[in-house]
Amino acid sequence: MTGVLVHEWIAQSGGSENVLQAFAELYPAADIVCLWNESTGRFDPERLQESWLARSPLRHQRALALPLMPAVWRRRRNRGYDWALISSHLFAHHVRFRDQPPDFERFVYVHTPARYIWAPEQDARGGNPFVRVAAEAFKPLDRHRAHEGGHYAANSEFIRSRLTDCWGVDSEVIYPPVDVSGIQSVTDWREHLAPAETAVLADLPADFFLGASRFIPYKRLDLVIRTAELAGRPVVLAGRGPERARLEQRAAEASVPVHFVEHPSRALLYALYQQAALYVFPAVEDFGIMPVEAMAAGTAVLAQRLGGTAETVVSGVSGALSDFRSDQEMREAAEQAMSAPRAARAAHAQRFSLERFREEVIAWTGR
Repeated sequence: MTGVLVHEWIAQSGGSENVLQAFAELYPAADIVCLWNESTGRFDPERLQESWLARSPLRHQRALALPLMPAVWRRRRNRGYDWALISSHLFAHHVRFRDQPPDFERFVYVHTPARYIWAPEQDARGGNPFVRVAAEAFKPLDRHRAHEGGHYAANSEFIRSRLTDCWGVDSEVIYPPVDVSGIQSVTDWREHLAPAETAVLADLPADFFLGASRFIPYKRLDLVIRTAELAGRPVVLAGRGPERARLEQRAAEASVPVHFVEHPSRALLYALYQQAALYVFPAVEDFGIMPVEAMAAGTAVLAQRLGGTAETVVSGVSGALSDFRSDQEMREAAEQAMSAPRAARAAHAQRFSLERFREEVIAWTGR
């Protein structure tokens, strides 16, 4: 039997790309179909099939390309496929292949139904008036395509519930893969840093609160600073993005020191986890890979009570949860998170390993 892997567009990095890579390693003979590929050397080019959008200026204008995507996914070239494993966070679940056999099987792993269509309150793009109008037109089509048949898996109970509400389909939960074993294979990530990175780490204060993510509005990194102010701890913000200037302004007004680490390497990020007194993650996420990475490094996590992090962070075991609305509650939750034993945090993270993900995918697909 010949299978194919389907993914929206392949970015250089990201949680959905980690899922695709795990799929590609599990099924090395399967082609990979995507709208376009922006990664370098991550996937075998002989396996990749890009759409015509990859050869057009629209690949760099995602918002303009979006209305065309549902049609692009229909009647894709078929190289004798009789099953597809689909990684979807927008319209990849719309895919259909030419001359699809009647017994063609579809396995759809859903990161989320498109948030700016179905959950605009959690995605700033959904507030755009044009997007709001377009979303109402896309909803019936999106729901219809979801009912074309297939086996569904959601990346969290949070998304499983959204699938039921939005598409009216049931699914099982398979948490995404996190490189827990890789993180825990190194006792001290400082030993794996380049000299310049060692200098960066050495310049940071002790017992800092860490916020690490893209610098974009919904990550709410300003609440990392607020949490640290309440605890009287210094802050390290690691990442990059369009919110940098606003965060720097907030940092200048903060009552505690705030340090920025621009776009850390994986080794430096893991070293930051290990050195931090607390990793603070206020964002509402579908799953949230970085809190699990922090736990794998033995770091206490204070995470958002709403969303996928409520399923990965266990109060008193690996950290604590907060809705980040009350100063008193945030202060108490931070203290509770740091009281969890370091060994318990690391052991809890193993529930979300790559090895576990592979076993569950094989059981789900029967392949």
